[in-house]
Amino acid sequence: MQQQTPNNNMTQGMQNMNHGGHELFDLHEVLACTINVLDQFMIFRQFVQDNELLDILDRQYNFALFHYNITAECFSTGQKPSQETQTYMIRNLSQPIYGIKPTQPKKPNQSLADVKDAGISAHMLGLVKSHAALLTMTSVEVTNPAVRRVLASQVQNFIEMAYEIFLYQNRNAYYQVPQLEATDMQKMLNTFVPAQGMPQMPPNNRAGTVH
Repeated sequence: MQQQTPNNNMTQGMQNMNHGGHELFDLHEVLACTINVLDQFMIFRQFVQDNELLDILDRQYNFALFHYNITAECFSTGQKPSQETQTYMIRNLSQPIYGIKPTQPKKPNQSLADVKDAGISAHMLGLVKSHAALLTMTSVEVTNPAVRRVLASQVQNFIEMAYEIFLYQNRNAYYQVPQLEATDMQKMLNTFVPAQGMPQMPPNNRAGTVH
């Protein structure tokens, strides 16, 4: 048994070393940014007034924390995490409201008493959107298959989280969506059409060339 211990330790060491150098820096950034999202959500919680927004914040915090843990686990071990990634579900899925209606002009807060749900939800949306982009950019650079899968599986979920916050803001007129005039929209919609038939690809004269 004593003779097997060094070999086992060496095998384990080789498993958690199956990362590229660039990947190490990227994963440090992803995990540090996830901590930042979690910490910011914790700070935001004390200012939230609306129960629906509080429910969104808590569910998204728990989802992000779970995936932080399994990302940190598979990054350190180089192997598949002990738990499967989860799917985020939007609880109040509604249709977007289009159009602009009058609202009060926006300006910087003068004190913490001015912090409202509109601003908190905007900060939440910005953090989640940025993290979705970071996960996407990082996952295409990762060489370790287990870590790549864990990161890639989170991208769609963070997109859903961002969309949930957008819908909340949209329902409350915090995030209004203007539209073009009908004629302009139709012109834009008709700008691109599907390709017809098979493309006439040029021949390749280099394949099989002996160098």
